[in-house]
Amino acid sequence: MAHWPTVRRTERADTIVRRQRGRAALAALAMAALVTATATACGTALRDLGPLPPRFSGPPLPADTVVSEMTSVLAAEGVTVTRQPSDVLGRCTERLSGRHAPETVDSALQAAFSRARSEYGWQAGPDLGSGTLTLTKGNWTVLANFPAAEPAQGIQALVVMSLTCLDAGGSSATPTIAPTRGT
Repeated sequence: MAHWPTVRRTERADTIVRRQRGRAALAALAMAALVTATATACGTALRDLGPLPPRFSGPPLPADTVVSEMTSVLAAEGVTVTRQPSDVLGRCTERLSGRHAPETVDSALQAAFSRARSEYGWQAGPDLGSGTLTLTKGNWTVLANFPAAEPAQGIQALVVMSLTCLDAGGSSATPTIAPTRGT
């Protein structure tokens, strides 16, 4: 009877392996059922609904028009800005920057954004939290942040306004890249 403990260990190992394979088979069956149910339930949500509606209404605005409007409303509030060239290939962005008295920079930016809404038809943009102002018009979004900290004595606060378009067709200086053919 020297073989009895070896036989018991073998039977026990076989039982353990059978249980593990049974659990794995049950888990695979459950996953197959879950995938089938998910595919059936989500099948209608994944159908093609056609092209997406345009992200903006009306014709695309040229970059020069947008820069002119924003420069004008800022100048009316006493903020003088300069246009910085957009040198990002294939991107439709502009940037206006300047300096203003730190005591009135926040109120000047708020007044300029209000003026843009009333005089040029800009709309309030997405809410990005306190300290950030946004406007949208056509294919453009304008973003300005209030200066974070008081500058040192005698230094004016930095004003930066970022203008981004949704469609490269709105930029007056958008580079065109000719398609190339592989040889």
